[in-house]
Amino acid sequence: MSFVVGFDLDLTLVDSADGITASYVEAARRVGAHIDPAELRPLIGLPLPETMARFVPANSIQAAVDHYREVYPRLGVPASKLLPGAADAVSAVTAKGGRVVVVSAKLAAAVRLVLDHVGLSVAAVVGERFAETKGDALREYGAAAHVGDHPGDMIGARAAGAYAVGVTTGSHDDVALREAGADVVFPDLLDFPYWLDDFVAGLS
Repeated sequence: MSFVVGFDLDLTLVDSADGITASYVEAARRVGAHIDPAELRPLIGLPLPETMARFVPANSIQAAVDHYREVYPRLGVPASKLLPGAADAVSAVTAKGGRVVVVSAKLAAAVRLVLDHVGLSVAAVVGERFAETKGDALREYGAAAHVGDHPGDMIGARAAGAYAVGVTTGSHDDVALREAGADVVFPDLLDFPYWLDDFVAGLS
């Protein structure tokens, strides 16, 4: 049967925290600002300009964002690595005739660089979406479910009328994800293929 599953990228499919942190720190340094990695980590997953605004003066935000996008292919992409179960989760969807769409707050071009680096092939990529705007993309693709580590992913899934699958591989725990609307929460993606069996059976 044909169906679509959305996935977030950062801290859902890939452990990208070190590369993202390095890119933020360097971008901020170039505009004379300082970022404490410990303060940054819980913010990973939010849109880039919104996060940068927490650390950089208002008149330097756009320059810092531009610097980040310049250095990310060099500092961020090579540091990205697949999270446990990610490859099998994507394969499980395609093996059942489904399509995977990655919906991220990142630029679509940056998402594709990361996916190529870690060797994941997906049907489509949508960039610069967060929370409700992720929902818009998921709705456009007719996603039956969306998987993510951030409360914004659960909000997006709910906005699209999709089943909200949370994973606690980021900075948000079971409680935070369920409060944001998660239907189910896993510690990682290792059990996702088994859950998918039951989920797809319920779609038919």
